[in-house]
Amino acid sequence: MNIQEVIQTKVIEAVASIYGTSLPTVEFQPTRKDFEGDITLVVFPMLRYIKGNPEQIGIQIGSYLERELNEVQGFNVIKGFLNLVISDSYYTNFFNSIREDEIYGRKPVQENNAVLVEYSSPNTNKPLHLGHIRNNLLGYSVAEILKANGNKVYKTQIINDRGIHICKSMLAWQMFGNGETPQSTGLKGDKLAGLYYVKFDQVYKEEVQDLIDAGMDKNQAEREAPILLKAQEMLRKWEAGNSEVVELWKKMNAWVYAGFDETYANLGVDFDKLYYESDTYLLGKDVIAQGLENGIFYKKEDGSVWIDLTDEGLDEKIVLRADGTSVYMTQDIGTAIQRVKDFPDIGGMVYTVGNEQDYHFKVLFLILKKLGYSWAEHLYHLSYGMVDLPEGKMKSREGTVVDADDLIDEMTNTAAKISQELGKLEDYSEEEKQKLYRIIGLGALKYYILKVDPKKRILFNPEESVDFQGNTGPFIQYTYARIQSILRKADLSPKELLNAPRQDIKLHPKEKELIKQLEVYPETIQLAAENYSPALIANYTYDLVKEFNSFYQQVSILGESEEAIRTFRIQLAKKVGEVIKSAFQLLGIEVPVRM
Repeated sequence: MNIQEVIQTKVIEAVASIYGTSLPTVEFQPTRKDFEGDITLVVFPMLRYIKGNPEQIGIQIGSYLERELNEVQGFNVIKGFLNLVISDSYYTNFFNSIREDEIYGRKPVQENNAVLVEYSSPNTNKPLHLGHIRNNLLGYSVAEILKANGNKVYKTQIINDRGIHICKSMLAWQMFGNGETPQSTGLKGDKLAGLYYVKFDQVYKEEVQDLIDAGMDKNQAEREAPILLKAQEMLRKWEAGNSEVVELWKKMNAWVYAGFDETYANLGVDFDKLYYESDTYLLGKDVIAQGLENGIFYKKEDGSVWIDLTDEGLDEKIVLRADGTSVYMTQDIGTAIQRVKDFPDIGGMVYTVGNEQDYHFKVLFLILKKLGYSWAEHLYHLSYGMVDLPEGKMKSREGTVVDADDLIDEMTNTAAKISQELGKLEDYSEEEKQKLYRIIGLGALKYYILKVDPKKRILFNPEESVDFQGNTGPFIQYTYARIQSILRKADLSPKELLNAPRQDIKLHPKEKELIKQLEVYPETIQLAAENYSPALIANYTYDLVKEFNSFYQQVSILGESEEAIRTFRIQLAKKVGEVIKSAFQLLGIEVPVRM
């Protein structure tokens, strides 16, 4: 048990002993910097169970704790707040217990506690862009956090490789591509496909305008533009298995998959299993038929199948068209069920999808519950806001998106520019510099995005994200590198680093604050897992780094004359570095040993 849990048990015991009543819970908060103490007990919520003056209640409970707990060596009461002073020996004992724990803060994986996390899920008609980056970083990080919290995790995506949008790229390449390939152009395959998606939209708009100029109504012109009719015909041929269309589809998709794989490798994300919409788009029809028999769905006069969710505050939702073809909801129902068949040990799923799909997932989860699947109680939509740039909103069809690969390169170049201005890399080889620039650039990008609560919209500023001061990835990476420099200069043997600090060491207030920050790391992982929020890990790491830098500035480490204290401070710096590295691994961020 950590100190908060120990105190809570004793507070409940104190209330029962002094007041003869049971207290269901205890509210704590960090002690304010201007008061003496380490942990503050909030007395006011107790007034529902205890009659009396909050200050007097605080004094009585504080006296009981001081008498009954060796860890509490003093207290003071400010109005309704009981500030407890925790003994140095508690913190040195705690620090000794974690120094040799190589996976401090992480729980062992429970095999029967599996979760499937879906993220990325792009269309194969264009390259990944800035919005996909937020999706990938969130999904990957949440998967890593869930693993650290003891879950077995399967990482997956469903690749949207069929439909009219895919045919638009295919048709434009067929009409205007002159047989060019990624090899002949030197372009990544996803970029090449994306160029033809943009080309289709340009031609389509021109044709719509020509029809309007000829006197056609705008809505009719948008439906009857010749290039759109050709794309619709191509989709019908694909669905009918036309060999020529299917071969073109396979060829262009292969280009795109190779491009995606390169981007994923650059981002440092991976997957355990891939699903393809071309395989899953017919799934779910049998489930709809069964649900129709059981009265969960109903059929309208035109033959379409619906579900009525008005009693749950939603609306009526179509699940099968009148011609018997499926809608996205049908596919998603079938795919969810298929995933449980593929991974029988999963008890829940996390869908990383933008907040424009909030309603869709409310409906999907409710339908799966009504169909009687127990695992449907453990489905979560990791909803996130849009990423904007100072220049404004991105549009795929118009080719104004920020390409993921280009952004990664831009971040690397920005990191190089700022690092060169700081002028601390004179002894680096060119290869070492390039590797470092990439680590810093990607760290800046990932941290800037992940430190924000997923539900919030982000205005992404590349220059601001690579600042070496403030709440940024490079600031934290620089602190980690500083710690590694301290360890190199200390030149202690592994045996010396393992010598436990004496329990009678008088801790400097900054040492105590740093250990207190280390203590909450496991709790932070648990909270981040429960809330599916990498932002909690990111901002914890920033707080830890701020605390370390304050310690570094006010306390001599290598210059300390007393050997036991010097060794302890080096050990403390080493553990902080390990936790920074561990936390950043949960965010998918590397830390350099030198900067």
